Amino acid sequence: MEFFTTAAGISVHVWDTKDEKDVHAEPGGTEPDKPCLVLLHGYLETLYIFTELVEALKDHYRLIVIDMPGHGLTDSAPADAEGRRVNSLAFQAQVVAGVLDKCGVDRAIIAGHSMGGYVTLQFLRDFPQRAEAAFLLHSNPYSDAPEKSADRQREQQLIRDGKLQSLAALAMPRMYYEENLRACDEKIRETVELCEMHDPEGIIASLEGLRTRPDLQEVMAHPPVPLTLVYGDHDNFLSLERVAQMQASFPAVRYVLIPDTGHNSFIERPESVINVLDPRSI
Repeated sequence: MEFFTTAAGISVHVWDTKDEKDVHAEPGGTEPDKPCLVLLHGYLETLYIFTELVEALKDHYRLIVIDMPGHGLTDSAPADAEGRRVNSLAFQAQVVAGVLDKCGVDRAIIAGHSMGGYVTLQFLRDFPQRAEAAFLLHSNPYSDAPEKSADRQREQQLIRDGKLQSLAALAMPRMYYEENLRACDEKIRETVELCEMHDPEGIIASLEGLRTRPDLQEVMAHPPVPLTLVYGDHDNFLSLERVAQMQASFPAVRYVLIPDTGHNSFIERPESVINVLDPRSI
């Protein structure tokens, strides 16, 4: 069921499968309690990026999926004293905790894609008692390098100039391994079209949150719950060299390679990612 709720003082668009029918439930029976899995999408995505994943997992989990602040139908952070809005990681983690409160969930498994992975790490730092396990889908704990920060500022200006949709059309195909583009073409078109839902100012606020995000290596070094990093071998945004650096620096983390994928393995090779997220494997 999709609905709107208020969390951290803003309106949030949520999809919660709690009341959706379990195809394996006995007629007239009571649905057994399921573990709760929260899915947090990446930059320029919406909760609908996970539609197919939700359908595949909803017999095993109660899934809560959120339009992240500044994206889709969710508001941005309130303006500060100077009128600036920043969707910081700390604010986004507060939104996730607030949604769990509204859904009556004390603890959940958190899985974040790319930007959503940054929020997952922030959530583990700020609300460790509320997580049971966590997954980073093509993400990392590092803050922006100076050149990346400058790129984000240029992107903010392009969005101010009305070029958000053009940016999305260029960016989305780069999220996939080139050999998977034909098979994923429909999902790419859908994701680009859904970018029309975004408030440009919300995306600018999210870019500022990404640009100024803190380093979260300490969370990776000492995760408070079992933590898994899922990565691809043809990822334009998370290189194998960077993954090797993390493997050396953060041995407490479990690392799972999804072969022949780019930055969106859960779309490119969904069956492999479903196996990783299976509650019996956690």
